[in-house]
Amino acid sequence: MPLEFKITHKCSYTAARAGKLKTAHATVSTPAFMPVGTQGTVKAITTDELAAMGTGIILSNCYHLFLRPGVELIARHGGLHKFMNWPGAILTDSGGFQVFSLGGLRKLNDQGVVFTSHIDGSTHFLTPERVMRLQNIIGSDIAMILDQCPPYPAEREEVEDAVRRTTLWAKRSKEAHINSDQAAFAIIQGGVYGDLRERSAKELVELNFDGYAIGGLSVGEPKHLMYEVLDSTVPELPQEKVHYLMGVGSPDALLEGVRYGIDIFDCVLPTRIARNGRVMTSEGYLPVRNSAFAYDLEPLDKACSCPVCKNYSRAYIRHLINAGEILGLRLTTYHNLYYLDRLMREIREALSEDRFEEYYRKVSPQLTKMYGGVV
Repeated sequence: MPLEFKITHKCSYTAARAGKLKTAHATVSTPAFMPVGTQGTVKAITTDELAAMGTGIILSNCYHLFLRPGVELIARHGGLHKFMNWPGAILTDSGGFQVFSLGGLRKLNDQGVVFTSHIDGSTHFLTPERVMRLQNIIGSDIAMILDQCPPYPAEREEVEDAVRRTTLWAKRSKEAHINSDQAAFAIIQGGVYGDLRERSAKELVELNFDGYAIGGLSVGEPKHLMYEVLDSTVPELPQEKVHYLMGVGSPDALLEGVRYGIDIFDCVLPTRIARNGRVMTSEGYLPVRNSAFAYDLEPLDKACSCPVCKNYSRAYIRHLINAGEILGLRLTTYHNLYYLDRLMREIREALSEDRFEEYYRKVSPQLTKMYGGVV
């Protein structure tokens, strides 16, 4: 089997669970957050550093790798793991979200999607079958199907058509998937319409994929609507399969997602804000590049034990960022990823020790106050 998933602990009061996700390259403890390595690299961080902080799985993107450097070059290296020197697990996104966010640069029908490259203006045609073949060549541990991701807000008719097309493409993707060492996950759509989410989940579950992702969220909707979608969708998923919430990375939403039964997450948030001089701390967001920290000799977060907080001051990191030094962005990126990894470790420990509900009641109000709002 390309993937084994075993639930090791369940919360007695919520849908939260801890587990072990075994892929062809690594075994990952869940719940887990996946740093995003869109183009075969997590920005500003080496694979050795990711492994050292405890990262077990990362996300890369089929759409971007297809355009640059091309899957042929990746194949010459023996696959994406060797190309980027990463020993852990890799999940590749199909590129559906990126393609459909192109707006006027793409046209779609039931056969697939024609889009114009954002790099050089070249025209490409992607079908569900071709996307699976590309990911088969890339050799990721988990391949995502091509889906249609409607925007938020969107009229019901548009969302309903996206659900229909996503199911159609899922059937074709399942038939086209031929890499026996690679798992395939379906993506549930439906916008913020509960009945469409339930319909999408039921249709895709019938196809018996290795895991199920909830897509089309974290696209601007209020968080309470996202939680309502999880509440109506997750119960429709097979409990023995992996549950994946796409594009979510704020600390409060990660904890809530676990409470609803989500196992893995991904988001560009921690690395993107790090490059803008903003870090996550035990007291909320810290805009370390601001002038208020010019003479601050404290670490980014007194409660953090990462190498950045042990060795560098806020004033020094601010100086690096404002001087245009690459090291400043590397330090803020490392800290943010470490912060989320530590949060997920705490959640797993609470689950394994049968105290998740107590942990949730204590930590959730704090995280909501610090990080709440729009996803």
